[in-house]
Amino acid sequence: MSRPASNGDLPGTPLEPEADRPGDRHRRLAVHPSARPRLGTLVAIALGGMLGASARHSVAVWLPTEPDGFPWATWWTNLSGSFLLGLLLAVVLERLPPAHRLRAFLTTGLLGAFTTMSTYQVETALLLEDGHLATGALNGVGSLAGGIGLAWCGAALGRRVRTQMDRGVRAA
Repeated sequence: MSRPASNGDLPGTPLEPEADRPGDRHRRLAVHPSARPRLGTLVAIALGGMLGASARHSVAVWLPTEPDGFPWATWWTNLSGSFLLGLLLAVVLERLPPAHRLRAFLTTGLLGAFTTMSTYQVETALLLEDGHLATGALNGVGSLAGGIGLAWCGAALGRRVRTQMDRGVRAA
């Protein structure tokens, strides 16, 4: 009988690279120095995270979830965050280098802490576990589909805005 593999037992994982292929024996696990986040980027993410988490908490206080009720605070937080992420990526962030601190502040920090996948999953699981199948399914499927749709809408709107901005810059 074989035991389940831990991360270190899986060939090719970062903890245990495959050594069977030529050239893999001397493979190093260290991250290339240019791929490591710089202190300024980490500070930008932390500051954005503080603001995003505070904003999410404010929404949760404003829209408390009743026991066995629909989790409106998480719903609106995740949907609005999805829309804003699409919009920001299309308008502002496509103009900036990928490692720019503003990108890290807005996406990973602010919107990463504002939206919450873990709370969404827990709330959906609890609704389903407690027998609220329709509400749990609506939350699970609706939030996912709505988030994807609103991210697309935000990006579409952002591309339109960016096109208008580009035309204004060229006309000037």
